[in-house]
Amino acid sequence: MIEYPPSLEIHPLPQQVLACVHVPGSKSMTNRALVLASMYGSEHGSLLGALQSEDTEVMIDCLRRLGFQVETDWDDVQPGIRVSRPADAGLIPADRADLFVGNSGTSIRFLTAMVSLGRGRYRLDGVPRMRERPMEDLLVALRQLGVHAYSERDNGCPPIIVEANGLEGGQVRIKGNVSSQFLSGLLMVAPLARKSVTIEVEGPLVSEPYVTMTIEMMRRVGLTMETSPGPRMVTVPVRPWRPVSIAIEPDASAASYFFAAAAITGGAIAVGGMETTSLQGDVRFVDVLQKMGCRVERRDGSTLVRGGPLHGIDVDMNDISDTVMTLAAVACFAEGPTTIRNVAHIRHKETDRLTALATELRRIGAGVEEFADGLTITPAPLHGAEIETYNDHRMAMSLALVGLRVPGIVIKNPGCVAKTYPNFFRDLERVREQGCHAAG
Repeated sequence: MIEYPPSLEIHPLPQQVLACVHVPGSKSMTNRALVLASMYGSEHGSLLGALQSEDTEVMIDCLRRLGFQVETDWDDVQPGIRVSRPADAGLIPADRADLFVGNSGTSIRFLTAMVSLGRGRYRLDGVPRMRERPMEDLLVALRQLGVHAYSERDNGCPPIIVEANGLEGGQVRIKGNVSSQFLSGLLMVAPLARKSVTIEVEGPLVSEPYVTMTIEMMRRVGLTMETSPGPRMVTVPVRPWRPVSIAIEPDASAASYFFAAAAITGGAIAVGGMETTSLQGDVRFVDVLQKMGCRVERRDGSTLVRGGPLHGIDVDMNDISDTVMTLAAVACFAEGPTTIRNVAHIRHKETDRLTALATELRRIGAGVEEFADGLTITPAPLHGAEIETYNDHRMAMSLALVGLRVPGIVIKNPGCVAKTYPNFFRDLERVREQGCHAAG
């Protein structure tokens, strides 16, 4: 376990820093892979390069409570997880379970869909903020498929009760304007329904690259489906006959902080293992930095960003919304305003990220206009301040970047990064060490 101080001051990096970083495995891929390995491995499922963090640990704990056998090996070089189902057990071995997911949105959305395949009663709950996060769109979809799924407090939020007798299948309509995780969760369990499932998305779909990731990961473990525009997706119940083995990519959202560090300091930082063929939409964050004036070099096995004179841009970040806060930090050092649009759904994350960003950027001196689905950030002279993180890992990591140029930035509750990147501040310090060595 890592011990974090109550607050942490960030010290400016040397200008023209030159460094190479290796970030941990993708949280999004790890939690999807845990579902797929549990449900579709004929003997066992294994994950290579998996992420160890609060979000993945709560997912593993919940799988164990559901009766799955989960073995972990958190080796620094190639961390791995092995999942198996007891012999002769049903799709969900336990017939009842109380599942605590902390504040992990992927865990509660994926597990709610997953336990609909069981036969019994399941309760899912989390921290107080989780009890404010919407779930009703997924519950409505599950009820269309024959599952008795409902909010215990009848407000569409956790605690969630699922009384299941397997997934009937058939036609279902689901809304996608709040979270793509609802659709991803449904897609991963649909092949195990009693009959094929046809899913139609109503209205806009936010964060569509995450759904694309889900579909591609399903195909890689042998699941087939037909897709058509709309988007309308037909999944076919086909189970792979072989054990499932899934390689987890480095986390593109985590990589964004180091690419942003290069932009802010005018240096050059490479992230190993980050390639254009990545399944993660957030790999495209470097394209946004390129539009602001950075140089991007894609090499075999890595991506490098070189900082340069930055200018503000106007950008729709719906598809890569986990990097909104990273871009906000970079925008503070650009020439002219930066406008971030079409990300209203991030108000439903670990905190209301738009309001939190506006508040904290104003605290350090930036000009910020907040509107319903985004922000306009106008650079101004910045100064040190204590930064509230709202127990949101991305607030802590993103606004720490401001401290790479501005003395006196103090991050309160830095331990919240344990949710997805426990060693973030250690890795940031390694960049400093590499930069100081290069400068010397």
